[in-house]
Amino acid sequence: MKKKWNKELHLRKVIMEEKFSIEMNKDEMLRYYENKIVEDGIKSCSEFNTIVNLTDYNTKEIKLEKYKNEILQLLYRDERVADVVIDDEFNVLATGSYDWENKLVEGYWTYSIDDIWHGLQSAYKSLNDECENKFSSKITSLSAIGFSAMMHGYLAFDKDDNLLVPFRTWRNTTTAQAARELTRVFNFNIPQRWSIAHLYQAILNNEEHVKDISYITTLAGYVHYKLTGKKALGIGDASGMFPIDSDINDYNQEMLEKFSNLENVKQFDWNIKDILPKVLLAGENAGTLSEDGAKLLDPSATLKAGALMCPAEGDAGTGMVATNSVAQRTGNISAGTSIFSMIVLEKQLSRVYEEIDMVTTPTGKPVAMVHCNNCCTDLDYWVKLFIEFSSLSGNNLTKGEIYDLLYNEALKGDSDCGKIVSINYFSGEPVTGFLQGRPMLLRSENSNFNLANFMRTHIYSAIATLKIGMEILEEENVNIDKLMGHGGLFKTKYVGQKLMAGAMKTPVSVLSTAGEGGAWGIAVLASYAKNNFGLPLEEFLDKKVFSKYEISTVQPDINDVNGFEKYIGHQE
Repeated sequence: MKKKWNKELHLRKVIMEEKFSIEMNKDEMLRYYENKIVEDGIKSCSEFNTIVNLTDYNTKEIKLEKYKNEILQLLYRDERVADVVIDDEFNVLATGSYDWENKLVEGYWTYSIDDIWHGLQSAYKSLNDECENKFSSKITSLSAIGFSAMMHGYLAFDKDDNLLVPFRTWRNTTTAQAARELTRVFNFNIPQRWSIAHLYQAILNNEEHVKDISYITTLAGYVHYKLTGKKALGIGDASGMFPIDSDINDYNQEMLEKFSNLENVKQFDWNIKDILPKVLLAGENAGTLSEDGAKLLDPSATLKAGALMCPAEGDAGTGMVATNSVAQRTGNISAGTSIFSMIVLEKQLSRVYEEIDMVTTPTGKPVAMVHCNNCCTDLDYWVKLFIEFSSLSGNNLTKGEIYDLLYNEALKGDSDCGKIVSINYFSGEPVTGFLQGRPMLLRSENSNFNLANFMRTHIYSAIATLKIGMEILEEENVNIDKLMGHGGLFKTKYVGQKLMAGAMKTPVSVLSTAGEGGAWGIAVLASYAKNNFGLPLEEFLDKKVFSKYEISTVQPDINDVNGFEKYIGHQE
């Protein structure tokens, strides 16, 4: 049986739900969240990146206008837009960035369409500026482009491409009824964040816009469509919209029929089969960059049209690629704004678990995904306080330096965090049943309250919810040969890796690309679409991409194992 949270953790839940559930009025809510947007941006662990892969270059004199094999990859993720120029060996040559933050508007976490395009264009301009400074030339032509972004969510458009309601992101926990009913109908877990849950909840809510839907898509799918005119999506990202049948590498046909036959769905003129994006596999041609798309990406009109587009993907798929975790018995943990694990299965699980998303690799293999809403966001806000103090003291340490100092201090803390507990729920958390975010710090009268334990508990809290789902996979006898870590939690060398290994009771490995895993992953997928050498993706990664990289592996420390078990209530 699955292990239960102890009474202390139940008490925390009561405190959060009963004592802190006072509703703010609209003006108070807006002020609250507006104040959280920092002028210099929150450089979060989950990032929105642009990667340009330059091949066949002259190392002595790089002139970008000469290249015909540049590969531009664009990755949308929460809170940062970054551009990275890499060579054919995947070495970084130049970078650019733009910071952004999602907002809570009328009860929904969202980004505006203007924010999306402003962020993309700003990031691309930043990239071009650095390329011009370093190489005396801007980018004029690209051979392949790919987009990756946050998965799930809800972008619904009418026949004239008008957005019908503001973008509802994965972070929202407003679809509990829809998720519950669809899970029962399909006998397949439909999490709240999935696109089909958002659509069905809108139907249950009798929202006026539903009748006008022409198509729905994800963030990456939307950008891909605007730049190509193709309503297509990589299978990994598509698997977070609607269940996938891995035998046919397409949406599950039986479930499509079940959805269409629901009484409250029959009233609409559209059919679910027609409003979902076309499913594509890694390596397939997903269209080309149009004239309008090139101008949208680069308003200076320097960029030429015609670049090959690889299938748009989600964070999960690009993270799997970036960690060489697309083969069976491999897995990875992405720890950024949210935290999730991806384990490629040898066989289906014995039953449906609400804690487990069933998604796919970019080639359609079934994957058990444990996806939790919260990870580094609230931690970022705590670190911001130390940044402010550093500035106040006149030391003016960089954010990276402060993160390194605080993370390394966490290693000096008690293995159980000295009876200090962080609830880092910046937003709701479906895995543990929290409908709203209520970040807080709790400690007992006899706690060992010091900086080391303070930081250690925040890292533990970022991992704790993930642990619930991973225990289910352990009970299902899911075999994992390797577990790779990537994302911002692993940017500080060794610390996140060590604490994660203790929490999961398994070795955790990290590549040098760990901090920018998703961006690097979409770069690889774009390269794969351009020239895969006739190799399956697994072989392409082994032979062409990862053969030169060293892997750092940390074994679980028994003190960390026991300390984390005590922290989450498995031990007294």
